[in-house]
Amino acid sequence: MKTIRLLYPDFVSGGLETYFFGANLLQHILPQNEKQQLYKVDIEVPSNKKYEVIDGIYGKDEVVAGIKKAMKILEEISPDRVITIGGNCIVSQAPFDYLHGKYENIGIIWIDTHPDVSTVNDGYPNAHAFVLGSLLGEEETKITKLMKNKKFKSNEILYVGLQEIHDYQEKFLKEKNINYKIQTDEFLTNEEIKDFIKKFDHILVHLDIDVLDENLFHSTYFANKELVGDGSGSGKMTMEKLSEILAVIDKNTDVVGFTIAEYLPFDEHKLNKMFSNISVFTK
Repeated sequence: MKTIRLLYPDFVSGGLETYFFGANLLQHILPQNEKQQLYKVDIEVPSNKKYEVIDGIYGKDEVVAGIKKAMKILEEISPDRVITIGGNCIVSQAPFDYLHGKYENIGIIWIDTHPDVSTVNDGYPNAHAFVLGSLLGEEETKITKLMKNKKFKSNEILYVGLQEIHDYQEKFLKEKNINYKIQTDEFLTNEEIKDFIKKFDHILVHLDIDVLDENLFHSTYFANKELVGDGSGSGKMTMEKLSEILAVIDKNTDVVGFTIAEYLPFDEHKLNKMFSNISVFTK
């Protein structure tokens, strides 16, 4: 089985340059494994550039280009397993689409505070909020047409960590007949996760770091009080609970795709910027 790491530092889809910095830092935080070759999606380095909203998507041309570049790498390399190092949540579209073409009976465990099923009609232009809707074939994301393989079905999705959602997201989930549970008071049990896993030969895991409680883990979107996003709330999960959930998944199924997204090390990014202005580091 050929496993690769895909470094995909998309930041435009989330509107924050720290996504780029975070992805590049994250590649060094992950356990090193010389058997897993690293491939990088060529993303333009952040430069404080402002992007246009086209067809309801901020920086649509850049977002689309990133998805196409990621898919091109995957098609050329043809891996059996893909670890995607993001970047924001949009980075799951290409590898999950690719792996869906490789494996027939496959499900997605979406570990996230948010459902990621918004569309261009909902008033929020950052495409990282569209990605799961796109994987499900929702045309109003304006990016589902980039997919090369069949769309995922409603019964192939399991949300873990989901918090309160917007009315339009609730409407989408109900119309698509997606079984979901708001986990404000308690998370899914290990048995519920195992019951989902049993239905599939392979599993894809999407881990959004903002599922973690920002009061306990500070490299998340909601730890930055200046940010409001689309008005959604923050995560409630501890690192210990997340570790338990990931262990249950790891021990009970064949994980062929694993995305880590939305890692936002704001303090480390500020340090990097500060030192970048000191000549001894740059001359």
